[in-house]
Amino acid sequence: MIGPIRRTLTLIVLSVRDMLASAGPVVLLAVGVLVAAYWWLDPQPPKTVTLATGPEGSAYAEFGRRYAQAPARNRIEVKLTTTEGSRANLQALRAGQADVAFVRGGSADAAADGEAGITSLGALFYEPLWVFYRPAALAGQARAAPKSEANKPVTTLGQLKGLRVNIDQPGSGVPEIVQRLLQANGMDASALVTSQLPPAAAAEALLGGYLDALVLVTAPESPVVERLLRAPGVALMDVAQADAYARRFPFLQPVTLPRGVVDLAADIPPHDVSLLATTTSLLTREQTHPALRQLFAQAAQGLHSGAGWFHRARDFPNTRTSELPVSPEGDRAINGTPPFWQRYLPFWASNLLERMWLVIGGLIVLLLPLSRVVPPLYTFRVRRRVFRWYARLRTIEAKVDEGLGERNELLDELDELDRVANGITVPLAHAEELFALRNNIDAVRRRLLAKRPA
Repeated sequence: MIGPIRRTLTLIVLSVRDMLASAGPVVLLAVGVLVAAYWWLDPQPPKTVTLATGPEGSAYAEFGRRYAQAPARNRIEVKLTTTEGSRANLQALRAGQADVAFVRGGSADAAADGEAGITSLGALFYEPLWVFYRPAALAGQARAAPKSEANKPVTTLGQLKGLRVNIDQPGSGVPEIVQRLLQANGMDASALVTSQLPPAAAAEALLGGYLDALVLVTAPESPVVERLLRAPGVALMDVAQADAYARRFPFLQPVTLPRGVVDLAADIPPHDVSLLATTTSLLTREQTHPALRQLFAQAAQGLHSGAGWFHRARDFPNTRTSELPVSPEGDRAINGTPPFWQRYLPFWASNLLERMWLVIGGLIVLLLPLSRVVPPLYTFRVRRRVFRWYARLRTIEAKVDEGLGERNELLDELDELDRVANGITVPLAHAEELFALRNNIDAVRRRLLAKRPA
């Protein structure tokens, strides 16, 4: 009973060994190609990514906290870098200190930054230019002005002349925008008593009477904006020349803050307000891993696709208003259809398949013809265990035909060869070759026995 079991186990081991030896070169080639492609494509992203946001209390900082949640679910840590604002974010991208950043329209150099490998993941939202002022600060000007000008609301930048105006931090990009708008009005910053406080500190100074006006360029989600819109004694400038500014400056466009959109019950604002707005985009570097760009583009789709104060649902994110080239990941997330496997596979598996599918497909095409070599190699290895003994049998047969060697010695050699043949194990499909060898050994033995001894 032990003999047949041992013979069966030996047959299984030999068959597996032959199969591995036959398919081994093809398998090694496939594994080598996959390893080389994995190393070259680097499909798995790093575990940390840096997002440049903005000052504390700004809309950028608020959005940064929301963006950190999606990568965190995939075990990727988002490091939020607090900056002075849009221009500082762009400098961080250029210097390689950030992987992704919020950058306001008009800040980037489309030619230079495009050549430097900075691309967009899509335009995210409008950032209006908010000019908040204290009507009480204009009382002195109103008394000196003609009676028809008294209590007139601020609608032009020229009305801010001589007032204490905060124009935001240097790295925010707002001072540059204000300077360009003042120059268009035939003024410069010296016409105002300017300061450059952070948004939160400037709001406190305005409410405390230490400032007459402040200029912000931020999204309506900013806590500072919502606070000032509801603050008593603070008014919002209605830009009467919004269309004219938009014609002069391509990165600006007129928007309307609808009546009651802030608070319907309190009717805030009490009338439609014309504003100027830029479009903020999510920019990234060419060196940022494609999987990370994909994650942020998908997060943008979820965070900014709803309706807002200045736009309807699904107006953002978009690729129409991006100043820089849109990356393939951003374009696919906004305008395309995500692969179906993203709905069923975890992020790491979906990302691996997306980065490697072309290599895997090419490898399959390559292996199809190579796989045809495996069965002949397997057959050759099995039959070789039998055919290798025919050389010895032919030598014995030649001695028999030529009458060389002692009869008993040749019989001993045939007996030894027969014992070897009995020990050969081959699959049933190749048993015919083994039986043929044993029959040929027996045939040579009969011929030897039929010869008369010398």
